[in-house]
Formats: sequence, C-alpha cells, structure tokens
Amino acid sequence: MGAFEIKEIMRLLPHRYPFLLVDKVVSCDGQSMIHAVKNVTVNEPIFTGHFPENPIFPGVLLLEAMAQAAGLLGFKITESSPGKNDLYLFAGVDNARFKRQVLPGDTLDLKVTFEKERRGIWVFKGRAEVAGELACSADIICARRET
Repeated sequence: MGAFEIKEIMRLLPHRYPFLLVDKVVSCDGQSMIHAVKNVTVNEPIFTGHFPENPIFPGVLLLEAMAQAAGLLGFKITESSPGKNDLYLFAGVDNARFKRQVLPGDTLDLKVTFEKERRGIWVFKGRAEVAGELACSADIICARRET
C-alpha cells in the first residue's frame, strides 16, 4: 500500500483543522503497521494556552495523534471506507508513557502496529518519536460502532 497524502487521510478520518493530527503517511503495509507524520508548528492554536511562554505539545494530543494513525491503519487492514452509519471511537489507552517534550519545529513520527481485534474492539501499540527518540508510547484501544 505504501505512502499516502492528506487527501486520502481526510477521506478516511472525520477530523479537520485544528484537530486533524496526521499530515501524511510515510508507509503502511495494510496489514499490521503504519508510519505517519505530524509536523508540529508554532502557530498551532494549542500553543496560545499550552503554554504561551514555553510552548509544549500536550501529551493528550500525542495520544490522539497515535489514535488517528491507528484509525487509518484499521481502514487499510479492513480495506474499507468510512460509512455514514459507522463511527470509530477512541475507546481507551493503556500503558501510556511520556519520555520527552514535543516542541514547535519537531516532526513527530507516529509508528503504530496492529495487535489484535475481538468483537469490534481493536488494540494497537503506538510510538511517537522525534528524531528517533521516544516521546510517547501507549496501547491504543479503538471501537467501531454503528450510529
């Protein structure tokens, strides 16, 4: 499957600015792994309040970025597209660890692997890295629900 750009990301994910946290997909095997990228820029709205004098990308948004990458991988694994009656939800996070601050100018490498699926509950392992250094890791749990 390889790489894909923002148009494909926006086709698959319902998120939009300022909450779309994946800029491109570098690689995706369509079965078990995805490597996506988020470019962190100083003009992101979150930095007006977190924190104006010392901007730090919030840890909760690192988790959300990994969850969005997991959602993209889920669509590629199932070879499906979002339906009008389908909603994919961030159902949980386990084992979250924050190892370094993410700052404006950093490029986040979001590396997510599929672990298992049971009765509509999907489990992924995620890593957010900056220049090869671990910023955050977590187990991401997602659920598909009909609306």
